[in-house]
Amino acid sequence: MKKLILLLFVMSAVISCTTSNKSTSEIVEDRLYVTRRYIGEFEDYRHTAPGRFGDPHLIWIKTTQDTTFGKVSAYSRECEFNPGDRLYLRRKYVTPGIYGYWIYQIENDSSVFYRISEYQNDRKVLVQSWY
Repeated sequence: MKKLILLLFVMSAVISCTTSNKSTSEIVEDRLYVTRRYIGEFEDYRHTAPGRFGDPHLIWIKTTQDTTFGKVSAYSRECEFNPGDRLYLRRKYVTPGIYGYWIYQIENDSSVFYRISEYQNDRKVLVQSWY
């Protein structure tokens, strides 16, 4: 009986240590989604009032990587970022009902964040293209 248990233990150890011939291709479900991207350090901002009734207030945020991303437009009247704050673009998947969608926001290392517009008028690009 002891020899049988020992034999089963040894066989299970040998089987678990053998290499498999499975392909090492990436499984679709295991892909890493980038949800936060560094876009520079905060330098300055300016506020744009709505052009007509019902339009949102926008702030245009200038970063040290302005040549890459342009000025980032966000929905707000004021900007609480401090000069030198590291800013990130975050993408969140929201599911309010059955279907979901991505929202984009700009944030610093602490708790300050603003939702940004999906179409960046400065560079005439969609935010989705930055990912």
